[in-house]
Amino acid sequence: MNASIDRALGRRAFLAGASVGTLALTLPGCASSPRYSLTEAIRRMLLLASERAFARLVEPGGFWDAQVARVGLGNLLGTRGDVLSRILTSALFKDRLEEAFADIAIEGSERAAPLVADAVRVIGFDNALDLVRGGPRAATAFLQGEMGGRLIEEMVPELGRAIELASDPLVGQLVDAITGANVSGVAARLAGKVNEAIWAEIGNEEAAIRADPRATRDPLLIGVFGLGARY
Repeated sequence: MNASIDRALGRRAFLAGASVGTLALTLPGCASSPRYSLTEAIRRMLLLASERAFARLVEPGGFWDAQVARVGLGNLLGTRGDVLSRILTSALFKDRLEEAFADIAIEGSERAAPLVADAVRVIGFDNALDLVRGGPRAATAFLQGEMGGRLIEEMVPELGRAIELASDPLVGQLVDAITGANVSGVAARLAGKVNEAIWAEIGNEEAAIRADPRATRDPLLIGVFGLGARY
């Protein structure tokens, strides 16, 4: 438990640092350079949305409770997962198993967080006006399309190693119990679920920012997305 708390605090420190760096950017006014300001507004919104999304995904119990538990071991591990789920009738065993997979999923989120932040900083938003005027998750969808499968490609090797080196012996028992399944295959499926969860949460946070930009206390986001905005 202490290790989990330490990891959570470290993650929050990283995310807080990213937020400070974002706020430190020097921006021209909307009137003097509207195209640049709209681009920066999209960038700031996505950085804030991703910061909030990753903070929620990596908090204790957050990732599994919010996302992976809805998938189920059957969907995550294939048909043998259904068989295994029926065999593992012990609530304690399943709870420990799910917790172990949640920890591995969190490792994937940690791996993905800086990749998303870097992508937001370097990707050009030539259609920034369209993204400002788009739907509640328009910017997230654009960023996801630009990144393609990069998160999955980066996460699969890391998740494979995490499964192999997992300290909880239940994870090893799980992989051994699924005849014909290899670690890389399980890691690929888990990475896919982590990827889906990440983009879903970032999209949710983007929608929340658009719905209430004043809550961000960011003058640029309020000016671009708030009531009375001219864009």
